[in-house]
Amino acid sequence: MLTFTVVGSFWLEVIFKVGVLRRFKRALLSIIPTATVFLIWDYYAVHSGHWFFDKEQVVGIYGPSGIPLEEFLFFLVVPLAALMTIEAVRAVNNHWSFGDET
Repeated sequence: MLTFTVVGSFWLEVIFKVGVLRRFKRALLSIIPTATVFLIWDYYAVHSGHWFFDKEQVVGIYGPSGIPLEEFLFFLVVPLAALMTIEAVRAVNNHWSFGDET
């Protein structure tokens, strides 16, 4: 799924020159706070027995918290894809902006 997300949206960076990757530090500053909250939630849920990551469905690389690599990548790749999509829409429709009532 992560590969599909990358293939399905990262081309927007090249075609529409949205500049999300060029401003990677800025993107990370907006992604990290939310990702941190959800990773803490994952940690709590796994260690409380609320859910688990199927060892047959992950590559087997785990962070120090026991959360699989794919989960960390999910919280990086999906928000980056969303930012690229938003910026591509703004590039195509230059009249579209946040909070614009027209």
